[in-house]
Amino acid sequence: MKHHLMVGTWTPPGRIYTVAFDDKALTLELVKKTDIPEAEPISWMTFSHDKKAIYGAAMKKWNSFAVNSPTDVVHQASHPVAGHELAASADTNTRAIFVLAAHKPPYNVYGNPFYKYAGYGNVFSVDANGQLATNVQNYPYEPNTGIHGMVFDPTETYLYSADLQANKIWTHRKDEQGQLTLVDCLEAPSPDDHPRWVEMHPSGKYLYALMEAGNRLAVYVIDERTHVPVFTHITYPLLPEGLPPRNKYRGDVTFTTRSGEYLFATTRSNHFDVTGYITAFKLGASGNIERQLFIHPTSTSGGHSNAVSPSDFSDEWLALCDDQLGFVEMYRFKNETLSRVARVDIPEKGFGMNAIWYN
Repeated sequence: MKHHLMVGTWTPPGRIYTVAFDDKALTLELVKKTDIPEAEPISWMTFSHDKKAIYGAAMKKWNSFAVNSPTDVVHQASHPVAGHELAASADTNTRAIFVLAAHKPPYNVYGNPFYKYAGYGNVFSVDANGQLATNVQNYPYEPNTGIHGMVFDPTETYLYSADLQANKIWTHRKDEQGQLTLVDCLEAPSPDDHPRWVEMHPSGKYLYALMEAGNRLAVYVIDERTHVPVFTHITYPLLPEGLPPRNKYRGDVTFTTRSGEYLFATTRSNHFDVTGYITAFKLGASGNIERQLFIHPTSTSGGHSNAVSPSDFSDEWLALCDDQLGFVEMYRFKNETLSRVARVDIPEKGFGMNAIWYN
């Protein structure tokens, strides 16, 4: 059976690439390259709840696209990054970095600017076609904030944000209109951590924070009364032991598999001649980590990416993107063993960031 995935780019020109993975022949191929507004390359993309729209973090803009088929993707709308008055200015380095779509009504879309003037999250309503409609809220974090990843709890009542720049984890509550109010803010366990990503177990009982500078995964339990994450003082390395001190790495992303039984995480190397790493964990029914399964080198440093994307229909398949050379790889995860089974090279400028599974 063939499965289609979409991938964006870190730098202009803006394009959405559709690749097809054949899970019988174990092949990956580029099937469509869709030009989008040139100055709006999508460094992080996500689907709407029904996969009829794509939302993108696109430099100075948030954009949306109608997905009529894997090869028919049409630009709908673009809105500037908001919050601070200088965020959308061409003279600042602020850029849209992450976007999260709600899967429950009213299906708002939540975006995070990054670098300077990134102290506000941007919330957008959508119309009946999933198109980004109106900037309904710009909720404050801190002036020195730089959120790089967010995740909802399973009920979509609470939103957790990883603040890489301010070294914090934030909790917000979502109301019936999809707008947010602050619940709590926690310092990361170490001043050297800088959380980049957060993932929630499907049980809603455990939160995992991936530390970019700390290159470790921190485990939190969710307080049943306050819904605030509580650090368990349990961490796991993203790197194997014995690496040369001169090697520098940056933790990247972490995601559970479809079943919730496993958790994957990646880290990137700062050097093009040194590989990044991918690691996996076995999870208990509530989300507690039972054991770390392996830490394997990836094909390259990963560049800006090295982002792993587990499929949303099976634990067996995981895509991984690289923008050092420009490729998508497919991994098979079976019997707690990871095997690289397919690759498509797309050595074009800025390719490729994260892959999202269409079918």
